[in-house]
Amino acid sequence: MSDINTAIALLINCFSRYAGKEGNPHTLTKAELKDLLQNELAELLGKASDKSAVDKIFKELDSNQDNTVDFAEFGKMIFCLTVMCHEFFVGKK
Repeated sequence: MSDINTAIALLINCFSRYAGKEGNPHTLTKAELKDLLQNELAELLGKASDKSAVDKIFKELDSNQDNTVDFAEFGKMIFCLTVMCHEFFVGKK
């Protein structure tokens, strides 16, 4: 499996591990998103345990305002984080 396929599989598996703990297996509630951020992205985000930061992230991700984050909405966050990391590392060279 190529690196990109592995990365995609890891993202899907990560989302799936947290989605549905409180109901729908295809969406994240705010609590599930908070757990994901704290457990998987705390080192990158830094304030994953800050309630107001999580509330803001959740509100920004929940573009259809259904009070959940689906995989497409989650993907937007991953894309933005990837762009920020790319800019950081490219800027270091």
